[in-house]
Amino acid sequence: MLGTVWSILWAGHYLAALVVIEHILRNRRDPRGMLAWILALLLLPIVSLILYLMIGYMPIERKVRRRRRRRRVIEPELLKATKAAVGPYDVMDMPELDPAQRSILRMSTRLSDSYVTHGNAVTIYHDAEALFLSMSLAIESAHSHIHMQYYIFSADETGRAVRDLLLRKAREGVEVRLLLDAVGCWRLPRSFVREMERGGIHVKFFLPWGLTRRRFHVNCRNHRKAIVIDGQVGFLGSQNIGDEYLGRRRKYGPWRDTHLRVRGPAVTQLQEVFVEDWHFAAGEDLASQPRYFPEPQLGGAQIVQIIPSGPDRRLNVMHQLLFAAVSDARHSITLITPYFVPDRPMLLALESAAYRGVKVRLMLPARSDHRIVLWAARSYYQELLESGVELYEYEEGMLHSKVVVVDRRWAMVGSANMDERSFRLNFELTSILYDSELAQELLADFDELRGRARRVTAEALQSWTYLQTLAAGASRLATPLL
Repeated sequence: MLGTVWSILWAGHYLAALVVIEHILRNRRDPRGMLAWILALLLLPIVSLILYLMIGYMPIERKVRRRRRRRRVIEPELLKATKAAVGPYDVMDMPELDPAQRSILRMSTRLSDSYVTHGNAVTIYHDAEALFLSMSLAIESAHSHIHMQYYIFSADETGRAVRDLLLRKAREGVEVRLLLDAVGCWRLPRSFVREMERGGIHVKFFLPWGLTRRRFHVNCRNHRKAIVIDGQVGFLGSQNIGDEYLGRRRKYGPWRDTHLRVRGPAVTQLQEVFVEDWHFAAGEDLASQPRYFPEPQLGGAQIVQIIPSGPDRRLNVMHQLLFAAVSDARHSITLITPYFVPDRPMLLALESAAYRGVKVRLMLPARSDHRIVLWAARSYYQELLESGVELYEYEEGMLHSKVVVVDRRWAMVGSANMDERSFRLNFELTSILYDSELAQELLADFDELRGRARRVTAEALQSWTYLQTLAAGASRLATPLL
């Protein structure tokens, strides 16, 4: 009897696997990912079907088309509001930009339909406590509205402090909207959310999933971390809301992020991104209401461009931008990322830059909250070292920053990792800073981190144990799925 049941299960699996394989072949993607899924379907019965349902490609296209349809509904009003407030800038109007900066600006504008803004004031935060204080003070000063979106919002001491502050502002009559990712916040207690809702905070979840909702996939996550206050002050970067991000959990030690405070016309772009995301998640159209798009106050003289990316836009906007940044670099490329799982073109671009004499430096954490991703990154060390790339592992805690600095002239800071999920599947938010002073400040932070990091050498790789070598190889095999 038991043997008959197993035979039926196996037969059912392989019949379903044939249907899925046919779908994979018709929806042509990266050959590595296609092959990995086909092998998994053949070698891992039942489990592979569940995984494909959760993280495979099948459900993604439907969600992307739905998002695009909704975006077209609000886009005319949205563009009218934002461009009236800021207006597009032509790169020829900015003599301070060098040819390389103009090149990347043209490309980023074409890829993302974004625009560059002048007259911003940007403050860079690496210290979590200082950032938390600045965010709290900005929220305290809100008079009209507070718009927040986060991938992770925890119900711990930090999360409760933010919740209480938002509840107090809601009681004062300030409109508070909080957009959370359903997968990133899957452990957030429902009682915690209800308390916020009863207190006047509008809480929505991005692409909620589960049996009752008949949504089983966990792709297309909103990985953005941003705040817009009164349409005048904005925050964006890599830091979520939770105790670990303030270094209050011993497991990972001090948590290191890079976050920005922005004042100026670029905040209108942040508002535009939130309004679009909120419309998709909540069905509420805020674009036609002028109070959310006030006349921007010029905060400084820095040039900033906000780049939203995700499967609702060009699938490879972040991939193409990073590839172009590496390929166009003439002197130096400095990268900080917690999760380094590049595809072959990006890996070749980094190696080619090093071979042609560009100083390429890459810093990763020595310990990670995702060990398989850490060992997948380490599987690339040998070929990167052979090409001349300098590799460092930060040892004093979890390094969660996502920073790129090119030629000491311009930089990218945001939520996107250097992996397939950020390139193609997640909704990310990145700022391009066309300012050499900000680039130099980020480089100074890299040099400071380097003093507390271990440089990876070929000799160190040769000392790996058998199990470490095996872990790197096995993790590398899983990279198309990470």
